[in-house]
Amino acid sequence: MRLALVASVSLLLLLVSAVAQAQCSMTVRNGSGSTEGEIESDGTVRGSSGSSGGKIESGGTVRNSSGSSIGKVESDGTMRNSSGSTIGEIESDGTIRNSSGSSNGKIESDGTIRNSSGSSAGKFEGYSDSCRNTAGAYLFFFNPLHNR
Repeated sequence: MRLALVASVSLLLLLVSAVAQAQCSMTVRNGSGSTEGEIESDGTVRGSSGSSGGKIESGGTVRNSSGSSIGKVESDGTMRNSSGSTIGEIESDGTIRNSSGSSNGKIESDGTIRNSSGSSAGKFEGYSDSCRNTAGAYLFFFNPLHNR
């Protein structure tokens, strides 16, 4: 009986975290404050013109605008390309690391995006810690932090 209760609670927590990731809705601003894109609550990524750039699915699969898988964000923040190779990670404190482990920047708790030198490179408006992996996937697959 106790094991069944623990299993039920674990499943419920897993479902809640998947729903929380799927409900991330953020406006992405560049370092000047101009809107550069948006992540809708269903994971659709849109550019500043409103056109779809792809999608970050609740299970972590990242798709381009044609619907092809271009990578995946694991629940622990590991980013993988379409071949399954690790290309980087976003840590629990928001630090963004490339595949060699070097820091590329950080997403602060208020959504501010910092580059590797600590300068503001933009902001995720509507950011919360439960959306960390979604924001990280945006920076790895749609608008890389090293381009800022």
